[in-house]
Amino acid sequence: MPNKEMFKGVAYDSLNKQIDGDHYKGMKIQPAHFINENQLLFAEGNAIKYICRHSKKGKQKDIEKAIHYLEMILERDYD
Repeated sequence: MPNKEMFKGVAYDSLNKQIDGDHYKGMKIQPAHFINENQLLFAEGNAIKYICRHSKKGKQKDIEKAIHYLEMILERDYD
């Protein structure tokens, strides 16, 4: 569960539950909270999500997914 004082006094009750699994529950800051508070775009948010959870859920496949989203960002912003 995130510390409700951590981000500008804003907390989301929906972060207290997780559908299908518990791979985010033990994190000090859940990826969704970080992504929302920083108003990140879809590809950036997904890359962060997959990087954060790889060791507890998808292993190598999650790293490959993160790399795929990072490649999207490179192509979108720097090509």
